[in-house]
Amino acid sequence: MRKLKTSRQPEILDAALAIADERGLEALSMRAVAERVGVTPMALYGYFRNKDELLDGLVGRLLGELVPDDPGQTWQERLGAIAWAIRRLAREHPTVFPLLLLRTSVTPDGVKLVDLAYQALLDAGVPEADVPRVERLMSTFVLGFALSEVSGRFSHASREIRHRRGTDMPAHQRLAGHLTPDDWDAEFADDLADLMRIIRPV
Repeated sequence: MRKLKTSRQPEILDAALAIADERGLEALSMRAVAERVGVTPMALYGYFRNKDELLDGLVGRLLGELVPDDPGQTWQERLGAIAWAIRRLAREHPTVFPLLLLRTSVTPDGVKLVDLAYQALLDAGVPEADVPRVERLMSTFVLGFALSEVSGRFSHASREIRHRRGTDMPAHQRLAGHLTPDDWDAEFADDLADLMRIIRPV
């Protein structure tokens, strides 16, 4: 076994992410991460005192992937870049993604991401007192949509269920041709556009 150097925290989090991606969050433990990195479990405790701290670090690791290199110039481009990055992250790490809804992050990357959203909303003309609420509205939609996709609620398989349900209900009968989206990418884009109009009506 080898000793960890002070710069090895990213390696620990990468190992934790790989284990969770491969085997699910229930397989993630200090021992499993130590084995993946090639050290004793005790060597990890200088970095993370327990599994909760490891999970918090993992959330920060995920949020680091969401900070765009080039967020764009307009407030719409900046909010859109964050939204599409969140959806992409869910697809790349479907077993780990739910952590973003379960744990609050105060890591530098997490704070930077929220600050980018705050600034975009300020630039959109949202009153200062309303910015945090509107950011929560938007992030809740994006996280919920992405989670619905990776959990199967929004999927091609769910289209058949949506098509069959409520066939004897009047509103379902009237909307029968519109209940099963053909393109979830297009629906996500349309939903974002609707949110942008709510944020600042044209």
